[in-house]
Amino acid sequence: MSGAATKSPETISGEALAKFKEVQRQGWAHFAALEFLTTPAAARLVRHAGVRSGQRVLDVACGTGVVALTAARMGARVTGLDLTPELIERARENAAIAGVEVDWHVGDVEALPFADGDYDVVVSQFGHMFAPRPAVAVAEMLRVLKPGGMLAFSTWPPELFLGRVFALVGRYSPPPPPGVSPPPPWGDPNVVRERLGEAVKDIGFDRARLYVPSLSPQHNRDVMERTAGPVLKLVESLTSADPARLETFRREYEALVSEYWSDNLVRQDYLMTRATKI
Repeated sequence: MSGAATKSPETISGEALAKFKEVQRQGWAHFAALEFLTTPAAARLVRHAGVRSGQRVLDVACGTGVVALTAARMGARVTGLDLTPELIERARENAAIAGVEVDWHVGDVEALPFADGDYDVVVSQFGHMFAPRPAVAVAEMLRVLKPGGMLAFSTWPPELFLGRVFALVGRYSPPPPPGVSPPPPWGDPNVVRERLGEAVKDIGFDRARLYVPSLSPQHNRDVMERTAGPVLKLVESLTSADPARLETFRREYEALVSEYWSDNLVRQDYLMTRATKI
């Protein structure tokens, strides 16, 4: 894309890429149980993006649709897209309950099935950051955004709780295929500026916090093992392959979450970004 960050994506074979995305698709199939935790953050992101009635809005990696539905209730014309069919099915159910219309698609942020300049606003809440090739994801999100349109997203900073969780999971997991980028750098404003490059202007950042109810660090770990894609897949692989290593991972996870847990709440701070396409 003209004007986007100039760094070319690293090479990854088609077979390795397809396998990686299939693992992601399977891993996130159980996320719906956590949608209530991200619902308040959805309203913050919609406000951060300045969504208005009548605008065309695309929610990328929409999950169960909490951002898409929030925007639709404001009168926006919304499309939601996610890689995982089970989450899109849940999103459809949520839309029916809320009595709002959203155009739902199963699809990939790295190959958006929409025309150039289709949308006034493109948003993503803790979603596009899992795309294996950031340069490709950025190019696609900007391609479907009209000039003067707003790109806005929420991500987990690498130095805070969930960024550190992803790093911990990475230490216990097999290395990803060459060319696959981990999600935490998306929470670093300097990396975000580099990745968006000269295709945007007026980049702005804000920070906010989620509180996740947890009776104990062990309860938090158990929930993550059953719902959060990377943690779920790691536990699946270690349960049979290396139970001792799994127990070590669990102890490290519990020690990490203990740093952020008090009064039955886990603090999860996040970064919000917005930028206008030139």
